[in-house]
Amino acid sequence: MAEQPAPDRTPLVHEEIVTLRVRRAPKYGVFLAAGAFFGILAALILTVAIDGADISPYTQVVYSQLQVFGFTALICVVIGTTLGAIAALIFDRVVGRRVRDVAVDHERYRS
Repeated sequence: MAEQPAPDRTPLVHEEIVTLRVRRAPKYGVFLAAGAFFGILAALILTVAIDGADISPYTQVVYSQLQVFGFTALICVVIGTTLGAIAALIFDRVVGRRVRDVAVDHERYRS
C-alpha cells in the first residue's frame, strides 16, 4: 500500500493554560432506577404478604394477586424513586465538597 501524505495542519492561533475546578457528581438516573427497582421489590414482598382472598370492605370486590401487585407497585415505585433521588442529592452534597484544580491546555486553531 502506498503511503498517504500527512494532512495539512492549520496554524495555531492561540494557546493558553487555564486552571479549572473539577468535582464529581453522581449519575441521578442510576439512583432513580435503583429506587424504582427496590420499589418494585417491596411491592412484590407486600403482594405476597397481603392476602387478597377477602372481600374488600370498601368496594365489595375480591382482588387478584396481580391487581394487588399493581396497586402496591404504583405506590412503592413512586416512594422508591423519591428515596433514590434523595439519596443522590445527599451523595452529591457529600462528594461535591471535594473539588480539585486541574490545568487544561486550551488551543485554538484557524479553520
